[in-house]
Amino acid sequence: MRLSVEHGSFSYRPDAPVLKDVSFAAGPGDLVAILGPNGAGKTTLLRCMMGFLRWSSGRSLLDEKDIRTIPHRKLWQALAYVPQAKGAAVAYTVEEMVLLGRASRCGYLGQPSREDLKEARQVMERLGLTALAKRRCTELSGGQLQMVLIARALAARPQVLILDEPESNLDFRNQLLVLDTLSELAREGLTCLFNTHYPAHALQRANRSLLLGADGETRFGDTAQVVTEANLQSAFGVRAVIGEIETPYRMVRDVVPLEAADGSAALTAEDGRAIAVVAIITTDYEEAGQINALLHTCKPYIVGRMGMPYPDGGVFIINVTLDAPETVVRCLVGQLERLPGVSVKTTFARPEQERGGTDRGQPGTAAQAP
Repeated sequence: MRLSVEHGSFSYRPDAPVLKDVSFAAGPGDLVAILGPNGAGKTTLLRCMMGFLRWSSGRSLLDEKDIRTIPHRKLWQALAYVPQAKGAAVAYTVEEMVLLGRASRCGYLGQPSREDLKEARQVMERLGLTALAKRRCTELSGGQLQMVLIARALAARPQVLILDEPESNLDFRNQLLVLDTLSELAREGLTCLFNTHYPAHALQRANRSLLLGADGETRFGDTAQVVTEANLQSAFGVRAVIGEIETPYRMVRDVVPLEAADGSAALTAEDGRAIAVVAIITTDYEEAGQINALLHTCKPYIVGRMGMPYPDGGVFIINVTLDAPETVVRCLVGQLERLPGVSVKTTFARPEQERGGTDRGQPGTAAQAP
């Protein structure tokens, strides 16, 4: 199911707009991160797009239908919302809390059926909550409670999942559990959107991002094109460096804030040309089709490609050389990294000024046969 916002604007007071002309869309399989400084309107955006607050202008749509025209019960069978865990604990048991997610499937004053209980228990098993089923939510840690709230949302079998800062106030392990769950749900075809204070989480997990600036300016698109050093400085007023950490399986992109700075950096993608070699290893032959589909989107920039199955090792190895804007390479690598069972590493050639500045011609010409 596709969720979109068209030209959404909102203000609590006429002279102080919070959101100005926000437009974006998310469809099945998308994991969309919503970022911005405190006061930029991230939570307000969620409340407006779900109909908790009424847009001053603009609208929210589900499959091109204005949500204000969708009956309440039908809307909440399609949408599920996970609030922040802090302050959300009540004296229900974990099982009772997850069962609440089935409320939109029950009739008025209806009692949970065996099917409802079965669905709740399946979701708890999936998220590793079965052992906590009879525990009171007031007895849980923040990470455990956050997983319970996600389970409650999933019990409704939604097509769109919206989360408000699901990884905030959690330790590293619980952050990973939450993020791994979101990545898995997106791969299964859910439409997922989440607010976050962590640009690195957007880089590592989200295929698309919406960046809200304190001045109301917004940018939406592929995460590699939105979450850039210049855009972070413009939105947050912080000079930051986006770097890579090498692991045995892939390069992990991270964001390191260095110092407060003015927001004069242009809100634009950094788009210098680069020559890059992308090495891909997959243990799952079924992933080859998805890998090929992603590589096809970069066909004009591919100047060389070599694939080799290695049956003795149970892997398939692909090396691709591209001559492309750096953001094209970053977007491709980010999409490849989100495929399960795929390891990816990228090597960039030195910049032209360090190599003598040769004329490389048009993308793709280096691959032409003589």
